[in-house]
Amino acid sequence: MPLTVRDLLAIPALRLQLAAGAAGLGRTVEAAHASESMTPSMWMEGGEVVMTTGLLFGPGPEDQADFVADLDRGRAAALILGIGSSLPCRHVPQELATAAEARGLPLLTVPERTPLAAITKTVFDARAAEERRLLERTLRTQRRLTAAAASADGLTDLLSAWHQATGVAVIVCDVLARPLGAAGAEPTQTLASAAGILEAVALRELRGSAGGDLPEGPVHVQPLGAARLRGFVLLVGASSAESRLLGSVLVSLLSVELERRHLADEPRRRHRTAVLARLFSAEISASRADALLASVNLPARPLRAVAVRIATDTALAGVRRPEATTPSRAAGEAAEVAADLALAIPGGLARVAGDSVEAVVPDGTDTLALLARFAPGRPAGIGPPVAPQHAALSLRQAVALLPVSKEAGRPVTATEAGSVRLLLSLGSPALLASFADTTLAPLDAADPSGELLETLRVWLETNGSWAETSALLGLHRHTVQNRIAKIGKLTGRRMDRAEDRVDLWLALRAREAAGQ
Repeated sequence: MPLTVRDLLAIPALRLQLAAGAAGLGRTVEAAHASESMTPSMWMEGGEVVMTTGLLFGPGPEDQADFVADLDRGRAAALILGIGSSLPCRHVPQELATAAEARGLPLLTVPERTPLAAITKTVFDARAAEERRLLERTLRTQRRLTAAAASADGLTDLLSAWHQATGVAVIVCDVLARPLGAAGAEPTQTLASAAGILEAVALRELRGSAGGDLPEGPVHVQPLGAARLRGFVLLVGASSAESRLLGSVLVSLLSVELERRHLADEPRRRHRTAVLARLFSAEISASRADALLASVNLPARPLRAVAVRIATDTALAGVRRPEATTPSRAAGEAAEVAADLALAIPGGLARVAGDSVEAVVPDGTDTLALLARFAPGRPAGIGPPVAPQHAALSLRQAVALLPVSKEAGRPVTATEAGSVRLLLSLGSPALLASFADTTLAPLDAADPSGELLETLRVWLETNGSWAETSALLGLHRHTVQNRIAKIGKLTGRRMDRAEDRVDLWLALRAREAAGQ
């Protein structure tokens, strides 16, 4: 047990006497500090027994009250005053005792025949003994935790042994915040409350932890895994010195357990890779595709193919990777990304294909969120939703989108790939502005109010309908016809020719894309 002021007072050899502040006798003593300063708090960290002879005590009662207040600010454990005929104080000043009693600060006296060094030695010997007992107890608990981790049901036994040893509730979850085990806490609600903390730790992968106050109590979250994030451990509630020492041991043992589970899941991943290979076959019947999905507990419904490029030179523009990806590292990372997606995607159908990862996801899955979480900064193509027997077609389109994704700096879907807006987004703002200004400059000069540009935009978007353009703009049909004719004359374009109309429409869209 930690040394308290009461314990110190009870040591006969020190000849200490209580003069005031009995309410604080339970305070823990962290150190002993001799000082004749009237403002010792600037040198204190908290928990110190401050020893003084009162050499600099002022004559007024307010001086001694200020001295006690300063000790209180420094979170002193106690004040020890040396008294005796050869010392500045022959007895305890009443003002000092009154101030100490008012603040609950233990005021002890020590006779001049007791060296202050004896008190210092006693305190530090007691602290050393306590740390030695804590270390021995921690080593015993560590052996219990290691034995529990090596048992048949390693995770359950390990968490139970931790909770029994430390009294701190613990929850373990995977990278998707799905509970894997708990002791002393209800995992579902706690994990929901800690969603923001888990997300913050996930962004740093294995490089940091985080904590916060939840309705369930203070929580500290640590990442789990050896070379890659495999999950999280949440410690809920106040932690003791022993639990702080054991925290790193728990994280290490849990990381080994999750890595073991990851390796044990390899046969299942290989099976699903084989299922995916058959699903991506060019010639597969609807009934066969449905049977393959049923073998991995997926209903026969539309799905999308996803392709992610994992290679040394394919990081998205503007995205900084933590470190360069060498070819050997790329191969390992592709396997890890495939494993992560297999864990996160319903059905777990993901595989490594050369320098890429390929997968299928049921239509309606938040694919962009999955890619942002498990393949950030990597080119990715998302194919269209198709019937299961046409998965190869969706994959072909997803793979074709990888160069576009790299240029766009984000994952690209098949739906948007057919849009001119995607092509425009690949150009620099300066290039787009130059093209738009060159094409539309005659209209800007002739019509600063922008009426001609607005009429052109509506007319093009209504596919050249005079009646619809007139209705939308609230203009007479002849006014619209006159404006379009004027636009043709100013720009030198034939408004009945498709190529010229496309140029004008692209110029309007380029100006919009450039943010003008």
